[in-house]
Amino acid sequence: MTVPRPSADRRLYRVSEAMYLLSMSRSVIYEQIRSGRLRSVTQGRTRLIPASAISDYVALLEQEARAS
Repeated sequence: MTVPRPSADRRLYRVSEAMYLLSMSRSVIYEQIRSGRLRSVTQGRTRLIPASAISDYVALLEQEARAS
């Protein structure tokens, strides 16, 4: 399956696109969502990750890296 490159002006990403952006597997993405570390929304049956949630998650990882 080929995932199209997400564009910078998008506000919502499918899980497959978030996987590409964060270089994480599907199971890790869903684990982070379940734990509350990565926010998501649903539209119908589709789970979407807001662009701001991806930015917040990266900032959280950076903060955790500085703290260790």
